Amino acid sequence: MADSEAVKNPYGALPDVGGVFALPTPHSDNQKLAAGWLWLSFAALVGAGLFALFVVLARTPYVSDLFPTVDFFRSALVVHVDLSVLVWFFAFAGVLWSAASPPKLMPLGWVALLLAVAGVLVVMLSPFVGSGGPLMNNYIPVLENKVFLTGLFLFGCSIGLLALRGLLTVPLTGFGPDREGGVLCFGLVTAAFATAMALVAFAWAFATIPFFVKGLPYFEALFWGGGHVMQFSYTLLMMVGWLWLASEYGAQITMTPRVVLAMFALGVAPVLLTPLIYSSYETNTSANMEMFIVMMKAGGGLAVVPVGLAVMYAMWKRGYPDPQMGPLFGHLLCSLILFAVGGGISFLIKDSNTIITAHYHGTGGGVSLSFMGMSLVLLHKLGYKVVNFKLALWMPYVYCVGQLLHIIGLLWSGGYGVQRKVAGADQELHSFSQIAGMGLMGIGGLIAVVGGIMFLVVIYRALKERVS
Repeated sequence: MADSEAVKNPYGALPDVGGVFALPTPHSDNQKLAAGWLWLSFAALVGAGLFALFVVLARTPYVSDLFPTVDFFRSALVVHVDLSVLVWFFAFAGVLWSAASPPKLMPLGWVALLLAVAGVLVVMLSPFVGSGGPLMNNYIPVLENKVFLTGLFLFGCSIGLLALRGLLTVPLTGFGPDREGGVLCFGLVTAAFATAMALVAFAWAFATIPFFVKGLPYFEALFWGGGHVMQFSYTLLMMVGWLWLASEYGAQITMTPRVVLAMFALGVAPVLLTPLIYSSYETNTSANMEMFIVMMKAGGGLAVVPVGLAVMYAMWKRGYPDPQMGPLFGHLLCSLILFAVGGGISFLIKDSNTIITAHYHGTGGGVSLSFMGMSLVLLHKLGYKVVNFKLALWMPYVYCVGQLLHIIGLLWSGGYGVQRKVAGADQELHSFSQIAGMGLMGIGGLIAVVGGIMFLVVIYRALKERVS
């Protein structure tokens, strides 16, 4: 990189602020492994972005008429959801668990990464080489063909090995002479534990679903419990991101380290109910499903709400940071806003309509922005420079505004009875309010895609220009 270009890149010279709520600097032997997971997360978002464009267009009034079948929308939605949530979130978890651990059990880490890459490639190829239609079950929608399910199984095995390595290697009290990163390392371990518990839930469901349950009811029962537990993993990782980003740009969290440790413990505690639920209620029953909903409603906000409030207060006290810290501030602020909006919408859910979709686009968008912000810090710590500083500065706001418009459109449409997981004529958009709401959804979705593309450009250019 030319010297003049480096001068124009204040973010490339990001100081190591650190602090008690910061993750340790990755060990040199772990940097390649962490970078490999970062490349996978990048690839997942590239694929998800392409399919997201098709999903949005397939639900936008008038434009949706250009697509011949509803199955096109559903197949695109399956691939989009699995890449943009499951693969993106867990691939980035791989970045964090790899970066925060000492160089131990390295072969296990590389096997996990190779399995993940193989699984993702098989999943992406499955619509073209396998036969079987899309099933729009919750959490992990599937294409009902052996090729897709093989790829999904390979990816699941990789996440199992990844979480196992995280549990065995990420130190609860940090590492190095100053025990660097102890508090957030503990947070990463709680997320790894929740991930392991989600895999236990999938295995338990697989072993106990009656043989006569097939198709959509089967996959709904298979992924329901573990899907709920995965949300705790995502939230715990997001909390790590909030605290780390606040620390990196100089906001002083008023919570003591002991209180934050207690918050992480409280945040993971509800997942301990998983074996109890499965042992007390048959897997494919409404009682089983209702108990996981209760677990999520009662335990989902126990830790994230007080931590989020503490971070917002710290941001208010700190004010807007120096320009070079602007991207960190933007990602943190927008993550808090989207997650709060999504969490608030959860109290409005009554029926199976687009209000549910609005809810998880808010919470999922909050998690994504937290990960995007952490990726900027990690790029620097892994030896890369952010060469597109202006894009890094503006992309969280573009993504956030787009998602908010998308959410408002879905919320508005859901209030008028528009159902989720349908497209084209099946949406039954008869009134002006229904059409306007879904139109706003489409505009917001396209803007959010632009924000995602900005992020991908920043990451791709940075990964191409390693500086150390």
